[in-house]
Amino acid sequence: MSTHTLITIPNLLTGYRFAVAPVLLFFLYPQPGVGISLLAFSLFLTGALTDLADGYYARKHKIETVLGKLMDPVADKVLVCVALIMLVPMGKIPAWLVFVILARELVITGLRGVAASSGIVIAASGMGKLKSIMQYTALCILIFPLGVVPIPFLHELGLGILYVSAVMTVWSGVDYFYRFQKIFLETGH
Repeated sequence: MSTHTLITIPNLLTGYRFAVAPVLLFFLYPQPGVGISLLAFSLFLTGALTDLADGYYARKHKIETVLGKLMDPVADKVLVCVALIMLVPMGKIPAWLVFVILARELVITGLRGVAASSGIVIAASGMGKLKSIMQYTALCILIFPLGVVPIPFLHELGLGILYVSAVMTVWSGVDYFYRFQKIFLETGH
């Protein structure tokens, strides 16, 4: 069951991620101070948490909307892309890794657009959701300013998690493409 109103709590949570992205871009300008880095971390963390909350809330209260199903993954990608891109000039992640992740996200977003134009919404897979959680975790760690808490190898931990999420990103992309192809063959599109 879906509702016809566009102003729902899940859609507002999705909108929050869109609103946070440009602010995060500004706060992650290369080599911010500790206070600004903590603020950037807080913004990114709250954005990531809204991603976990909006779909759950929509399903639980049966207020899923087509707009929400389409815009939720775009908002996720915008938030993640800002963090990935801004961490490159800070020297926290290599550009090639960002390219691999962003290329997959662009391809999948394009496939979702093609599917949506045919009236088909392809939901994220369990692997895709796990990939997102790992990306959010890695990026939270990488955004968090070094030296604030005495955790050795914090940056290396975040980078390691990001590498694992990159493998999952490619793997879930292949899985998504397979499901996309199968649905289009079954529906005759």
